[in-house]
Amino acid sequence: MLVVLLSACATPMGGGVPQFRADPSWPQPLAEKDGVQMVFGQVAGIAVDPRNNHIWAIHRPGTLLADEWDPKTGKPVTHRCCTAMPPVAEFDAQGKLLRAWSPSGTGFDWPKSEHGIHIDGDGNVWIAGNSETDHQILKFTPEGRFLMQVGRPGKSDGSNGTSQLGRPAHMIVSKGELFVADGYGNRRVIVFDAATGAYKRHWGAYGGRPSDDPQPAYNPAAPLSRQFSNPVHCVRISNDDLVYVCDRANNRIQVFTRAGEFKHEFRTEVQTLANGSAWDMVLSHDPAQAYMYVADGANGRIYILRRADGVKVGEFGRTGRMAGEFKWIHNIAIDGDGNLYTSEVGFGRRVQRFVRY
Repeated sequence: MLVVLLSACATPMGGGVPQFRADPSWPQPLAEKDGVQMVFGQVAGIAVDPRNNHIWAIHRPGTLLADEWDPKTGKPVTHRCCTAMPPVAEFDAQGKLLRAWSPSGTGFDWPKSEHGIHIDGDGNVWIAGNSETDHQILKFTPEGRFLMQVGRPGKSDGSNGTSQLGRPAHMIVSKGELFVADGYGNRRVIVFDAATGAYKRHWGAYGGRPSDDPQPAYNPAAPLSRQFSNPVHCVRISNDDLVYVCDRANNRIQVFTRAGEFKHEFRTEVQTLANGSAWDMVLSHDPAQAYMYVADGANGRIYILRRADGVKVGEFGRTGRMAGEFKWIHNIAIDGDGNLYTSEVGFGRRVQRFVRY
């Protein structure tokens, strides 16, 4: 029992550090559809509606397993299992599924591989995709009605193009601007007008001009790269208007002004190779946002860093499939009460809630 408790709770390393415990009752069990159990595929994004603390997730219906769904027949493998939930789902704070939808309307290109979700201050739903041909971001009403598309599928214009994206990973709307972590193909942050989709500015690592030239694999003994790696995996904005960017495979988070001026960077688990350690991060809910919660998909952890200097003051989770453990934690969200929500891709394929106490 002691091992389970430690894996599910933050371990404090100093006074006043937030602590969390896994809530195994969240979300509530998913319903059946026409007598067949609905399930998640890979859950590629999670977000909180700032208006009501509802939790939104986007998953990949096409990633159901061979023992769940038969793509040749288009039917469940058994008469009770399974069918994919629609790709976008909304839960209330208690974990009850309120609605799930596939998009409606015309004039948009749904991504081949769903990736990332954001709910803006008006409740609009923004989503992206990261397949080889997904170079667009879509905006919908909470009901799933199409509103706007930025970019188009096909071919990217590269990291210095101004009208096209490059397999975007994540996005956030702030003060009328859409900031995009762009992404799996490009190596930059790009900013658009959130109402019109018009290009405004972009930048690469250290605020410089991004390059698409081949980059050496990350080496913890080598000098830090002057370019972002692929993927540029998250973008977050603090209350004091600093822009935080996850450079996943380079194991770092870089911090900028809204205009793209580089301020400083924080490194995380610098020995991590392959998929990297900086998958996503959110800022704590206190007015000063004193802490950063960093999701590390490669190592199955959430780190608690002091925002002022990046020093790690706590961590929780480990690789596994039990409550409070992670198998490829992909995204993280925080509600107005400071509780955390996580999504998992690969064979994790679930969402979890961690209650602050």
